[in-house]
Amino acid sequence: FTDLNCYDNQLTSLDVSQNTALETLDCRSNQLTSLDVSQNTALTSLYCSTNQLTSLDVSQNTALSYLVCVVNQLTNIDIAGATALIYLNCGVNQLTSLDVSQNTALTYLYCYDNQLTSLDLSQNTSLFELVCDNNQLTSVDVSQNTALTYLYCNNNDLTCLIVANGNNSNFISFYATVNPNLSCIEVDDVTYSNNNWSNIDPQTSFSTNCNNSCSTTSINETALNTFELSPNPTTSTITLNNLQLGDEVSVYNT
Repeated sequence: FTDLNCYDNQLTSLDVSQNTALETLDCRSNQLTSLDVSQNTALTSLYCSTNQLTSLDVSQNTALSYLVCVVNQLTNIDIAGATALIYLNCGVNQLTSLDVSQNTALTYLYCYDNQLTSLDLSQNTSLFELVCDNNQLTSVDVSQNTALTYLYCNNNDLTCLIVANGNNSNFISFYATVNPNLSCIEVDDVTYSNNNWSNIDPQTSFSTNCNNSCSTTSINETALNTFELSPNPTTSTITLNNLQLGDEVSVYNT
């Protein structure tokens, strides 16, 4: 068989290792603490919400396009090999990190109600909808996500939000409230944003150039490797070699 639906039971274990033709697995609302789908390489849809999973590995499921694992106890999820993934909902878990850099087909991402402190979306150029409410994110940069039209990033620790992606005029929903340290949002057009986006905090305004820390998320590593710094760490002298005219260096203590 290719489809298995066993949702709304009291299963504490599920062995599908011999079901290599399985394409759809729906095991929602059980009591599973682990789930091994490494042998199910034909799997295209996995629904395992409302269980007690603490980790989930779908790195072997290269055909997987839909993954819904909301309302578990996940602290780790490996989706690196799931390069066909289009839809991911991993909300209401305990994730502190989420690597979607290999999921270049990702179109819908829902990672709300976790403990994420960072989220790199630079490789997800097909992203259409992002919901990352209720995390601990300090910066969100969707400038590379030129298809994005839905953005929800309420209740984070944002100090930097770059929404300028050349597609702001096609946005359908934009929410960035309850970010008390966010003073500036970088956008395509200030007038358009003021007229159409009201779901921001009172201290926050729009600008085409916020000149904030988000720019440090796209450091040119090749440029970094052209100069040398030694010793590091140090309690006294620092030596820098191969600096170019216009380079800037900041030195901080612990």
